[in-house]
Amino acid sequence: MKAILIDDEKPALQHLERLLARDGRLQITGKYTSGKMGLQHLQQEKADIVFLDIGMPEMNGLEAAEHIMGVDRSIRIVYITAYTDYAIDAFELNAVDYLLKPVTAQRLNKTLERLVGREEPAEEASASPAAEDNPYIRSFKRLEFMDQNDPGRKTQWRTSKAQEVFALMLHYHGQWILKDMIVDLVWPDFQPEKAVTNLHTTVYHIRKLLKTWGMDVVVEFSQERYRLVLGNVMLDVEQFVRGWLGGPVENEQEWERREAVLALYRGDYLGEHHYDWAETKRKELRAKYLQMALRSAEYELGSQRPQQALTRLTALQEVDPYSEDICRLALRSYADLGDFIGFRNHYENYKTLLQSELGIHPGSIMDNWVQKVF
Repeated sequence: MKAILIDDEKPALQHLERLLARDGRLQITGKYTSGKMGLQHLQQEKADIVFLDIGMPEMNGLEAAEHIMGVDRSIRIVYITAYTDYAIDAFELNAVDYLLKPVTAQRLNKTLERLVGREEPAEEASASPAAEDNPYIRSFKRLEFMDQNDPGRKTQWRTSKAQEVFALMLHYHGQWILKDMIVDLVWPDFQPEKAVTNLHTTVYHIRKLLKTWGMDVVVEFSQERYRLVLGNVMLDVEQFVRGWLGGPVENEQEWERREAVLALYRGDYLGEHHYDWAETKRKELRAKYLQMALRSAEYELGSQRPQQALTRLTALQEVDPYSEDICRLALRSYADLGDFIGFRNHYENYKTLLQSELGIHPGSIMDNWVQKVF
């Protein structure tokens, strides 16, 4: 197995080289005092393992690791640090091991046993199972992973920032996102260097979580950009968009198919998280949901199911309480049920809401129609 060493402190570099040479299990093919020099080596010659110092100037170890993963994701990283309280919990997320300075022969031996004795995944593990057997991702209402074999399993996000970074990458999945853009959106009040370090640590947490879930999703890094690549994974938002139909419902079979699509909409897109960057898509998806649900309510009224329509419309008013279309169909439902007290109360409540919160009155056409019914 080939290894390279990267540490800006020459004495530490030489010490590690001596320990590894004495052990003899690894072939050292390069040693460098900067991450950039190590990357140049990896772009020209393959290595199996990189011993990587965390606290380097210009490009720290966390940054260098992202670039290394961009060159070859199969490379295994062993972090080296002088600080026991500096994100050791994060180092091990994307690494075989970590070593504290000064590195001892005994501790290094444990790392080498882990490296040399580490079993490679079996070939069949790389095959993608059917999507219906995989964990899937929900973004309506809240971002969470779902295990179809264990519905009660919870998504344990390390931090709320890890959840937001993944949500942002998922929002733009398949597209490259500049590292600076992620930092500006998620850590707007942090100093740039601190924000970037937080980003790298957060990405490690995300990769670890994806691995724990067996999720067919990869976080890629290249040229200061990140990209989320989805394999055989279902997304509730994409299923909703693919199944969306905005026109009138033609028959019962179509109504049933639409019901399955509407059931995906558990709440606004990432609604519980209040991410400003998601607002445009949130409004677009809400409008699609309302339009499709209204067509279903119209079909229910046309097929003499006013109570079913009213139940749906009452729920829709929670989503858009100011909609005249929803109010009009709700009133029609009350009329078809012969519930004119409910009709009058519903309209009066709607008028009061518009006046108190928006300072407006219902449109004249609707008001005239209501007066005729009364």
